[in-house]
Amino acid sequence: MTNRLITLFPLQVTASDFSIDSSISPLQLFIFLGVFAAIIIIMVVINKKNSVGGAKKGGGGGGGGLSHYGIIAQFSLHRIARNIGLDNEQIRMLDFILKTDGVTEPEKSIANPVLLDRHFRRTFRIIEQSSNSDEEAQRKLAVLFSTRNILENSTFGSIANTRMLKDDTVLIITFAKEKYEVSVLSTKGEHLVIEAPKNVLGSQIKIPGGTALKIVFFTKANKGFTFESRVVGHGSFHNHHALQLTHSAQLKFLSQRKFRRRSAVIACFLNLVYVEGSGKKQRLIVDKRRINGNIADISVGGCSIKAMAPVQVGAKFKIEFMQRNISVAALGQVLRTNRAGMSTTIHVRFLKVSQKSMNIINAYVYEYANE
Repeated sequence: MTNRLITLFPLQVTASDFSIDSSISPLQLFIFLGVFAAIIIIMVVINKKNSVGGAKKGGGGGGGGLSHYGIIAQFSLHRIARNIGLDNEQIRMLDFILKTDGVTEPEKSIANPVLLDRHFRRTFRIIEQSSNSDEEAQRKLAVLFSTRNILENSTFGSIANTRMLKDDTVLIITFAKEKYEVSVLSTKGEHLVIEAPKNVLGSQIKIPGGTALKIVFFTKANKGFTFESRVVGHGSFHNHHALQLTHSAQLKFLSQRKFRRRSAVIACFLNLVYVEGSGKKQRLIVDKRRINGNIADISVGGCSIKAMAPVQVGAKFKIEFMQRNISVAALGQVLRTNRAGMSTTIHVRFLKVSQKSMNIINAYVYEYANE
């Protein structure tokens, strides 16, 4: 049964509004009140069933079986999803993913990349196995991956201030144009306590009190944040030379790649593509000559390819490779190249990729498919 959000508003009435029209018989009034009471009871029973049933079947986010996490939880989930930037189709997909996998605490799953990938991976397999046609499967998978990518780049569930940092979190601080890795010792109390940085010889770096520091750190979900702080003082903490810094609630999310990227070693072929004609008669011609290469990393936005042949920046290529015994093709343009000995690393931006090829690339990048 599909959950429906029902909102009850307080009645805005005065005492005179309760006067009963003499034309209404006692029987009619009794029937009306009875029907109204029945509707309220049905609403309460449905909500209780959904909440309790979800708790019994979900078991905290594991296992299969359809589970409903209640009207209130669903309303909260949809509010979060809209704030993240999901559209209606993506919200329906997220609903399906979480309910199908028996999730009872949707907010917890959204904030945990490991749990989230587990739920998405299971739905990926369900879509592949149960779709009526390849066209239907590709359409659903495209929505699934677009939903996952938006969640990948959201800051939901991330750290809001330095008091939320965990001990041993690695920070990268910049001082005198040099970068040093240090660990968080304590976030309790008035100050953020970190290890005092050391140089390559192991000697402590003296940072004067009052010095402003720019600090960067990464979460377990590989999301980067930066903040500014100031040195308050020096001391020792559990036998460590320590710096005391001001806490900060002004954490800034570091920009990251638009799409998740994965390292690879995939053989590929490149065919030069050039333009013939002009205006409306313009068309792309694929050269029959091939360049052999190996894809070193890939996302649905582009890839890096190692090849022996020199390639010109700005050139367009048709790139082909095999994945899951299926041929994948994309039209790409060379953004830059790096020469190292006899080998050239070609950085390519994809210009055109079919929906099916995008789904295959995403399945590889997110590691959802059996290889």
